[in-house]
Amino acid sequence: MTDPANESDRQQREPEGVAPRPSRRALLGWGGAGLALGAAAAGGTVAALRSGTEAVPAGMSGAAVPFHGAHQAGIASAVQDRLHFAAFDVTTKDRAALVRLLKDWTRAAERMTAGLPVGEGAVGGLPEAPPDDTGEALGLKPNRLTLTIGFGPGLFAKDRFGLEDRRPEALVDLEQFPGDNLDPARSGGDLCVQACADDPQVAVHAIRQLARIGFGKTAMRWSQLGFGKTSSTTPDQQTPRNMMGFKDGTRNISGTDTAALDRHVWVGGGDGPDWMTGGSYLVARRIRMHIETWDRTPLQEQEDIFGRDKAEGAPVGKPKEHDAPFLKAMKPDAHVRLAHPDSNDGAT
Repeated sequence: MTDPANESDRQQREPEGVAPRPSRRALLGWGGAGLALGAAAAGGTVAALRSGTEAVPAGMSGAAVPFHGAHQAGIASAVQDRLHFAAFDVTTKDRAALVRLLKDWTRAAERMTAGLPVGEGAVGGLPEAPPDDTGEALGLKPNRLTLTIGFGPGLFAKDRFGLEDRRPEALVDLEQFPGDNLDPARSGGDLCVQACADDPQVAVHAIRQLARIGFGKTAMRWSQLGFGKTSSTTPDQQTPRNMMGFKDGTRNISGTDTAALDRHVWVGGGDGPDWMTGGSYLVARRIRMHIETWDRTPLQEQEDIFGRDKAEGAPVGKPKEHDAPFLKAMKPDAHVRLAHPDSNDGAT
């Protein structure tokens, strides 16, 4: 998903090949708003807990996506049009209060993804008391709202909530990469919530309610709005284009490719603590796109930079988007060539 200056993928950011299997860390890249923000911010990885739904057919405007299931919704689900991503710091030191918060968030998420208000709702309650729901989603359909909740590494810190022995080995802060301009204020977080929907008001409403429920126990650290289908998760979806006009996500894993998801996305038994089985890991990075400069770049140079033609999305020397790339035909610093696992022993 994108905003005018930044790109934010909700799905795997692996445009030219997926990561190898050695530790099943298959990290879901965000390219825009997230916990590890590059170019304009940075810093963390989140463990996305299980319980959600599998891929949902596209084109079901207004439909509800079940909150419970083998995996959390919002990872392999059909991509929605809008995003609101938020990272929270846990301010309470009381473990019991944290447990209550997560249970309250779960109940609220169950209702909102079904198109229902939180608690007693926005109207009809005691006139002397604030309503349980702010009401801006009254009368709106669920719009395929998904709420994906994850834990950051700080939640497992020693002498905090007694969770240090439950932290997955792979759950660590993302390192700084060359060219990063990291902003601590827009990095990290103890909890993250990814709200995706086909209506921006539904997604924003969901984050607003969880923030209100967390008042006194959490504080929002940073958030990111996004729009546009910048990643495809079902084979029948056309590969969308980023703000540079090129197709983005050609080699993303399909949400219906269960074998690839099991290998690269879902954590298997024995790959971490039992509670992580069926979950996933997420890395989020904010990428600044200098579109003013890009708009003055000749077409041939643009295609050389990507290693693909702009119209079809085909790799250099090939006629179709999904044809296997011939890396040696590209410029040495072409994006496809640099990102391809054959160029970096599988690291993406």
